[in-house]
Amino acid sequence: MAQITSLVAKGGFPGLRAITALILREMATTYGRSPGGYVWAIVEPIAALALLSLFFSIAFRNPPLGDNFALFYATGYLPFMMYTDISIKVGASIRYSKPLLAYPRVTYIDTILSRFLLNLLTHLVVFIIVMAGIILFYDLNIALNMPAIAQAFGMAAALALGIGSLNCYLSSTFPLWERIWSIVNRPLFLVSGVFFLVDNMTET
Repeated sequence: MAQITSLVAKGGFPGLRAITALILREMATTYGRSPGGYVWAIVEPIAALALLSLFFSIAFRNPPLGDNFALFYATGYLPFMMYTDISIKVGASIRYSKPLLAYPRVTYIDTILSRFLLNLLTHLVVFIIVMAGIILFYDLNIALNMPAIAQAFGMAAALALGIGSLNCYLSSTFPLWERIWSIVNRPLFLVSGVFFLVDNMTET
């Protein structure tokens, strides 16, 4: 904590230094205190995908697209979890970093951007590792459309930042909003296209 406060207090680029200090604090408190640290960020989605693939491979012959259950659900589950995690973390950014807001160099924008950048990079690394593992494990011969993947992740990240920033303000102004949003947002996992193709949904 002393290193973080000293980094914030230094001159130079105040915004960049504050964001860097907040990112280091987030890494230390979120991943540094639990056994395994960052390993759980990779193990958790792998375990979830394994359960999804096992369950649906028993219930159905093939996934809605292609013939590999793990690949199909990974392409839907990982971006959705990135959106969910980032929006939740950004939504709680001011409350999480409230003690550091006493420093003049730390602003509300710094707290939001620090949590957004750290969690975005974390989920990108997890996506690359998990997808590479699936492709190598199943020896898949697939062509990756990198522009489409980048566009999808960019749109999901932008949506998460927008929703999280809005929730950050609303939860600070209306304390009950966080509970209301958690209830409203629960069905999103079922209708987000993780289990099926969005093209198969009716227009009405």
